[in-house]
Amino acid sequence: MNKNRFTFLGLLVVLMSSLMGGFWGSRLQATPRTSEDLDKLLKTYTQVLSLAEENYADPVNTEKCLYDSIRGMLQKLDPHSSFFDPKTYRLFRDDQRGNFFGLGISVANINGQPTVISTLPGTPAHRLGIRSGDIIVKIDGKPGIGLTRDQVVEKLRGPRGTVVQISVQREGIGDLLDFTVVRDVIPRHSVPVAVYVRPKIGYIRIEDFTETTEREVEESLKRLGPELEGLILDLRGNPGGSLQTAIGVADKFLKQGQEVLLTKGRLASANHRYVVPKGAASSSYAMVVLINNDSASASEIVAGAVQDHDRGLILGETSFGKGLVQSVFELSRGAGVALTTAKFYTPSGRLIQRDYLKKTYYGYFNGKGKETQPTEIRRTDSGRTVYGGGGITPDVTLQPSSFNSFQSVLLGNASFFSFIRSYNARHPELQRDFEASDALLQEFRAYLRSRELPWQEGFEQNLEFVKRQLKYEYVLSRIGFEEAQKVFLEGDFQVLKAVELLPQARALFVNAGKSVASRKPSARAN
Repeated sequence: MNKNRFTFLGLLVVLMSSLMGGFWGSRLQATPRTSEDLDKLLKTYTQVLSLAEENYADPVNTEKCLYDSIRGMLQKLDPHSSFFDPKTYRLFRDDQRGNFFGLGISVANINGQPTVISTLPGTPAHRLGIRSGDIIVKIDGKPGIGLTRDQVVEKLRGPRGTVVQISVQREGIGDLLDFTVVRDVIPRHSVPVAVYVRPKIGYIRIEDFTETTEREVEESLKRLGPELEGLILDLRGNPGGSLQTAIGVADKFLKQGQEVLLTKGRLASANHRYVVPKGAASSSYAMVVLINNDSASASEIVAGAVQDHDRGLILGETSFGKGLVQSVFELSRGAGVALTTAKFYTPSGRLIQRDYLKKTYYGYFNGKGKETQPTEIRRTDSGRTVYGGGGITPDVTLQPSSFNSFQSVLLGNASFFSFIRSYNARHPELQRDFEASDALLQEFRAYLRSRELPWQEGFEQNLEFVKRQLKYEYVLSRIGFEEAQKVFLEGDFQVLKAVELLPQARALFVNAGKSVASRKPSARAN
């Protein structure tokens, strides 16, 4: 039998053994248990389950009870060990592999209607001419209106080669448009954006770390080309993913042989020192890495290594503080479990994991790391002070901007999206140099007036925001996601601040290299 395959009862034995050592709300020491003790405990568990099946007032869903009990036990170990039922585990593996089977459309629920936001080039939906703004009225003859976004996505996904019939309502066309779409492999890009935001200054966003991320980052750097002099690496909101992928991504920015992280666990097999395998010796561009409270796990590995080796500056908010390594084990019946097997430390020896023993499960995830104070002080390669025990503390702290009431009302009502959808129907010709002209702004004012929105107070004060949002929606709908991101980033003041910091990041990188070189022993002639 494969060593990574366990029966459910076997998993219960493992977890019960762990739980005898205490909950993550206390620090009880583990008490040795014999196999006979564990057999008795497991027998008690199965007795309770059998009694419930036979005597409970309502019918008992045995599978759900078993799954929920496993989830409850894992939550008592730590906040990141988790159980996947067969369906969840399949979706988890699809995310890790970086693809799934579907149509290739991004869907949002706008004003209660499932609406196409964008289509991926080369996918079935894109080839058939499904457009941004199309409202999905029917799926296989059944109503799409009223379904949640997740329900729509579930109905559109399916085995490769199978067919789904969708009917859409398009602005300016009276009748529904019917499409027969054959599901195909849809690549799920973890690097959705790699563009120049200024001459010779590139921007790469990594949304998560999957099996394809390392290759995507490498391809993005090649696409930006040798003219690159500064890079903004955006890890904001990135929840992490594969540890090995984090090593691969760090390999694109650090030098061969530099440490990326250390892992330490109870078992000797969990203790590892990970170094850069190949390195990017030729990369001389400056770097600024963006992080926030939702940057976690693999994101913190990359950001921590960049910071410890003075490869670049970290900008934004203190990261989440998730430094527990989960090993994923496949179970019987298609289920899976992610079990914490080690903790990870940055090259300088900083523990990234923040304290969770005194928090509730809900408080840990929803309180994030804002109130956590760093508990460790370490030094970077050049001697700069860095902090550990509570996530990655940025070199330059900068809180994200928030939308004012005027902006929130218009965005919340999808006013920009809906207006451009209507505008496209009236102006089918492509305008590659689209700008929000005075005439267009007058049209938009009339549109807002027709919707009886409180738009007048604040319109002039938010004029640049309005122009940018209108341009963003037009470019997204008519040209594509990546070009639209260029427009969006012009309003992202953290990105603009990162551009300002690149000269400082370059000086740090150059001086750190000199500092490391001066500490190397000189060669002797024999």
